[in-house]
Amino acid sequence: MATWVVGDLQGCLDPLEQLLEQVRFDPSCDALWLVGDLVNRGPQSVETLRFVRDLGDAAVVVLGNHDLALLAAAANLPARPGSAETAHAVFDASDAVELLDWLRTRRMLYADKGYVMVHAGLLPQWSVERAQQLAGEVEAMLRGAQWVEFLNNMFGNAPEAWSDSLIGWDRLRVIVNAMTRMRFVRPDGSMNMKQKGAPENAPDGLKAWFDVQEPAWRTHTVLCGHWSALGYRQTDRVIALDSGCVWGGCLTALRLEDRAVAQLRCPSYQQPGAD
Repeated sequence: MATWVVGDLQGCLDPLEQLLEQVRFDPSCDALWLVGDLVNRGPQSVETLRFVRDLGDAAVVVLGNHDLALLAAAANLPARPGSAETAHAVFDASDAVELLDWLRTRRMLYADKGYVMVHAGLLPQWSVERAQQLAGEVEAMLRGAQWVEFLNNMFGNAPEAWSDSLIGWDRLRVIVNAMTRMRFVRPDGSMNMKQKGAPENAPDGLKAWFDVQEPAWRTHTVLCGHWSALGYRQTDRVIALDSGCVWGGCLTALRLEDRAVAQLRCPSYQQPGAD
């Protein structure tokens, strides 16, 4: 049995199928972990959702910011906000309701085998156990009767800092922003939600969220995506897997058992971007 972790798909199903064939992925005995952003800028959002859903228990998915944007757009139907970009095709699918219901019951975070998988990152003050609890708060809201109200209150950059005293939408928004949007933090651990690009080009006073000294989550290795400017990057504590497939980069797969890496060069579906 092998566990393969794959970076952001963004609606690029053909490269995923080719890469899985390349590594001889067998859903009857292997596991596929996906770091989020199943949908959006590529041409096959509907097909990607169906493919991953039909893998059943062989696939473990955490939600990314583009997945949440799709759900938010669906929550406001018949209006179709432009934030969902190419994912609007999902709304026209004959099985749209089933696909969206499946998507909103995915995880925000997954921990196993000494790894923790999250789309963007973890705040330095969160242990993995604490992050699991906080992810559970968001998951419960997405799966519950208030999911539409939650999504309508999800967007925004404030508050930028975590506090255990946060309540309501502010509390949930910080959790979502850290786990699905964060790249940079300030020395006090608060998030800067505007800066993009590679960490090497960050202005003074900002550092990549994973470069904070002695973070509470350091008991695990973090598997993440979201930040295509990083490319595939492996450090002592973090393995970043968004290598820009949708931008004409590569789709990357990592085998956890021995950290073997497989990559597939992808067509350019969009002009290069930052997330």
